[in-house]
Amino acid sequence: MKSITDQEIQKCEILGVQVCVTNMQETLDNITGNLSNLKGKYICVSNVHTIVMSYDDESYRNVQNSGYMVLPDGKPLSLVSRLNGFAKAKRVTGPDLMEHIFRISEVKNFKHFFYGSTDKTLKALQNELEANYPYLKIAGMYSPPFRELTNEENRQITEKINESRPDFVWVGLGAPKQELWMYNHKDKVDGLMVGVGAGFDFFAKNIRRAPVWMQKYSLEWLYRLIQDPKRLWKRYLVYNTRFVALVAREYFK
Repeated sequence: MKSITDQEIQKCEILGVQVCVTNMQETLDNITGNLSNLKGKYICVSNVHTIVMSYDDESYRNVQNSGYMVLPDGKPLSLVSRLNGFAKAKRVTGPDLMEHIFRISEVKNFKHFFYGSTDKTLKALQNELEANYPYLKIAGMYSPPFRELTNEENRQITEKINESRPDFVWVGLGAPKQELWMYNHKDKVDGLMVGVGAGFDFFAKNIRRAPVWMQKYSLEWLYRLIQDPKRLWKRYLVYNTRFVALVAREYFK
């Protein structure tokens, strides 16, 4: 593993992915301070699962590294960064990032478009956002069909998003689908795209976040696994184990 420094964002390479060395406040300052220049760019909110997928798939690794930022959603990523000498590296989770930006947006009047999930979840999401962030400007919401879009459908939804003139386009399709969608819409969508996975479900209250103490000790994965073992067992047990083995090999080879 090697660490690099570029002109704007300090990064640590973790299994081939350039993960930002940052914390929540620095991330917020970077995004809100540069928002006018970030239209058409995207941010990957990454965890152990997506890092291992990137390690296995060079094309997906390129998708991750082509984004404006790769944020360390999973605490193991910030821990590895600290092992590489980046003492200030902290975790920046998707739901926490959304919450902070929603609060800032009520003051700065940023507009938001939500792309992904189901109509039912989007409706619940809208209700919760209106109740908890009464001054938040929702530019639009769209639930795409659970299949590959035709070229015409893709053109129409891109136009729909751009006509709403959003500052943020939140993409909740799950990995790797959401990162691929953002990569394919780079410089086509007139807003900053952020892939947030289950973020829509958290705010719609479809699923619950782990207690703070579990988040603190990197046990949020266990809490989610207990809630949905059939869907998540492979992601957390297999990919977490592989991540530990791959990182250990980098340090002790």
